[in-house]
Amino acid sequence: MIKKTSALLLALLAGTSLSAQAADWGYGNSTEHWSDSYPTCGLGKNQSPINITSALKANLAPLRIEYNGKITSITNNGHTVEAKVSGDNKLIVDGDTYTLKQFHFHTPSENYIDGKQYPLEAHFVNMDDKGNIAVIAVMFENGLRENNALSSLLKNIPTKGNTIDFTDDLSPNNLLPREREYYQFNGSLTTPPCTEGVRWFVLETPQYSSKDQTEKLNQIMGNNNRPVQPINARIIVE
Repeated sequence: MIKKTSALLLALLAGTSLSAQAADWGYGNSTEHWSDSYPTCGLGKNQSPINITSALKANLAPLRIEYNGKITSITNNGHTVEAKVSGDNKLIVDGDTYTLKQFHFHTPSENYIDGKQYPLEAHFVNMDDKGNIAVIAVMFENGLRENNALSSLLKNIPTKGNTIDFTDDLSPNNLLPREREYYQFNGSLTTPPCTEGVRWFVLETPQYSSKDQTEKLNQIMGNNNRPVQPINARIIVE
């Protein structure tokens, strides 16, 4: 348990990429070689992302997403664009309380819903006081108008390897859809070291973005989506 929690903490505290300075892994064809340095990426049985094709109906507890704080900084770590937050940002579900640590983006989406890949996915990474991680995944669908919250973020993205203070009055809650129905499953970090034991909540309702916005993020980050992984014996509930 100590080793597992330590690995999760290291990966989270250094950002979703494990290390902003490390260049020993990437996307594209190199994802199949992650396991050379990070064995869990290849040996794990509960890896993320996945293609959600079916789910058992269950009386799931509602997600109490209380993101009342503000975005304070944005980092371009070479693998993703990541935002840090301050203030009171809680996720409460099944009596467990988590605190939002950061959120970041993937273009195109990593998780699929019914075989559909979205142009953009945001991951809100939350942690409880024992070091357990819960991720809220939000899909973005391209529409005819821009997403104002994304516009604010896009104006403040630094160059690769840099961090800037974010001074706009913007809450992470502005990036979430109003509807909070979700799919739940056990998974992993989607980047090395691919540590398992991560609780995933994929919101069923997408947010909206414009094509220009998702293309701009893609130009900055590149295609930073890990291929979908086998579900194996996991059960997905909704």
